[in-house]
Amino acid sequence: MPVTGDSKVIDTILKRRSVREFTDSPVSEENVNKILNAGRWAPSGLNNQPWRFIVVRDPETIRKLSECTHYSNIVAGAPLLISVFLDTEHSYSRTKDVQAIGASIQNMLLACCELDLGAVWLGEILNQNEKVNSILKCPLKMELMAVLAIGTPVPRERTSTRKALSELVFEEKYGQKWEE
Repeated sequence: MPVTGDSKVIDTILKRRSVREFTDSPVSEENVNKILNAGRWAPSGLNNQPWRFIVVRDPETIRKLSECTHYSNIVAGAPLLISVFLDTEHSYSRTKDVQAIGASIQNMLLACCELDLGAVWLGEILNQNEKVNSILKCPLKMELMAVLAIGTPVPRERTSTRKALSELVFEEKYGQKWEE
């Protein structure tokens, strides 16, 4: 049963689900720009904004990218892909930059949810990063971080569970040790 929050932002966070099946409906240019804008407004160390995005809509390019992952049916079925990269020439701290890119990706996923679009964050495709970079003609300075598959979701119920907070959160107490 979904939990409701105290605000629209919290409600969006709690209702977001990974969507892996899409209709053939294209994603409007306006919505693509809203999604990308949400991604660029993520926090980053020193405000260096190390992310770069490649928007992919061409069916032939989508087909080629679908061959780079075990989740080919998800990629091939999406009308829109956003490939997310770390611009290594604008990196100042790899850990902080990768964290910032994660925040950027989450912003885009939440924007999709708010726009009634479905999306899924694909990471397994990183195993074929050189092939992806070749297909997208990326310079060597671009390091693939993820591909987002985006579209209008095929209507069906999507559920998810989470561990209880009591399993994840510990209060600070002097001398307390983590349970193994």
